[in-house]
This record gives sequence, C-alpha cells and structure tokens, in this order.
Amino acid sequence: MESLDDAGVYKLTDDLAIIQTIDFFTPIVDDPYMFGQIAVANALSDVYTMGGKPLTAMNIVCFPIDTMDLSILKDILLGGIDKMREANVTLVGGHSINDSELKYGLSVTGVVHPDKMITNSGGVKGDKVILTKPLGTGIINTAAKAEMADEETIKTVTASMAALNNKASELAQDSGGLHSCTDITGFGFLGHAVQLVKNSGISVEIDSSAVPLFPDATDLAAQGMCPAGLHRNRDFYSPWVEISDSVPLNVQDVLYDPQTSGGLLLIVETGIADELMEKLKLTGVNDAALIGEVTGESNGQITVV
Repeated sequence: MESLDDAGVYKLTDDLAIIQTIDFFTPIVDDPYMFGQIAVANALSDVYTMGGKPLTAMNIVCFPIDTMDLSILKDILLGGIDKMREANVTLVGGHSINDSELKYGLSVTGVVHPDKMITNSGGVKGDKVILTKPLGTGIINTAAKAEMADEETIKTVTASMAALNNKASELAQDSGGLHSCTDITGFGFLGHAVQLVKNSGISVEIDSSAVPLFPDATDLAAQGMCPAGLHRNRDFYSPWVEISDSVPLNVQDVLYDPQTSGGLLLIVETGIADELMEKLKLTGVNDAALIGEVTGESNGQITVV
C-alpha cells in the first residue's frame, strides 16, 4: 500500500505468491459486447503489471433489472467471457445486484514467483521509458458522448481498450532488463508516471513528440472535449511535472487525460530497449513507443519537452 502498487501480492511459499485485484466501472462505449471486453482487459491489466499470470476471475455485476433488457447483460457477459478465454483465465463465479446504474468488472487472482515480481518502484539513471498504447481515450470517449468523435476514431480507441497487455508484459519480463512497470488508467499518463518516479526516487524526461496519441485526441482537446478527471489529474500531479512552453496546451491535456484500459509504462535497461521495441512491434504491440529516459535520482520529478 505504501507505494500504491497496481495489485496486492501475498507470498504463499518461497516460489509462489498470489496476486489479487478488483476493478469495475460504468459503460464507456455503446456496444455491450465491447464494454464487456474492455472491462475484463482493464481488470486483468493490474496482474500483468506485477509480472504475474492471471488464473481465475469472478464477475461483478450491477444491473438495472427493471429498466434495461436482459439481452444487454447477456452481451456484456459474453464479451467478458470471450476476453477471459483469450487470456486463458477461468471464470469461477461472481456476484450480481439490482442497481439503478449499470456496472461490470472482475475480481482477479493470479500468480507470480516472489523473486520475479515487478513493482512501480525501480529504475536507474540511463534507463529508457516505453509506453505500449496511445493516449486520449478519456477525451475521445467524452467527444463520443457528445457525438463529436469520428466513427473510425471510436473504433480504433475501442479496439485498443479491449486489447490485453499480456504480450507487452511477457516480452518486457523476458527481456531481463525490466526495472519497473505500471499501467495507465484513471490518473492519466502523467499521474501514473509521477507515482512511479516518486516511488523509485528518480527523475524522468519525456519527449512529448514521441508519445503515441490517438487520432483526433489533440484536436478534440482543443475543442474542449476534456473530462473532469483530466482537470483533477492536472491539479493534483502538476507540482511534480515541469512542461516546456513549447509543448502545446492540447498535447498537455492528453498527457493528463484519464485512460480506460491503457497501456503499460515500462522502465527498462537502456541496453535492451531497442530490442524490446522490435519484439513488441513483431508481436502486434504496434503502437509501442520509446518516449523518454531516466535522467537521475530525485524525489520524483518529470520533465516534458
């Protein structure tokens, strides 16, 4: 809890620990099946960030039985179970309640070797920073609700949110040079990056031009399609962030944008960064990008240029 890691880890034996996490939320897309997929991918991600393998899950369902057709719930659960099958995760039960607001997610149990666990506390001077998915889901989903987002952009963002982080996690661990990891969700890229650098006692420089962004994210931000969470993230985390005047305000907005089922933020040894990037691309993690480096030790400072 001291370092706000992404999941809880309990050591059972010298060579086995369990990872536990829980996550659920309200719909962020109109398609029930895709909502199920996204909710499951999001919940499983916290196990991947810890270097673990998710094994079992339980559904968490809040559903307005009196006002919404059960076919919607069926499609949500179908999307969820299909994503669990893709991840080789076994659904072992769950719990549902009648609620005025629809919500869905999972509690997840995974395993990891205690000596191979990855935390959000690591990194040394010279390490490289890699991000595995583009940013901008909060802005684009806000625009979609206002019917201001392009259908192709919505399709692209939905597919990304539904994509598992398993490949990126496995490749980073296999590289032998992974020092730290977290995933980008509600606190936005800069919020989660601040947590990581503070826990690690390092400073990081981010090249804003190298950060992958979804199509139209900056344009929609400039039009004011910024969720309330973006402003809360900026208010809370900006004391640890120094952004160059050359970085446009709408790009800054995207860096603070709260994400749903975002990518992994990896801190890796400089010697394996290029090889890892090549492997990520070859295995379908096409949007992965090398976006910065660890510049030294500090109480947790991020510079964006």
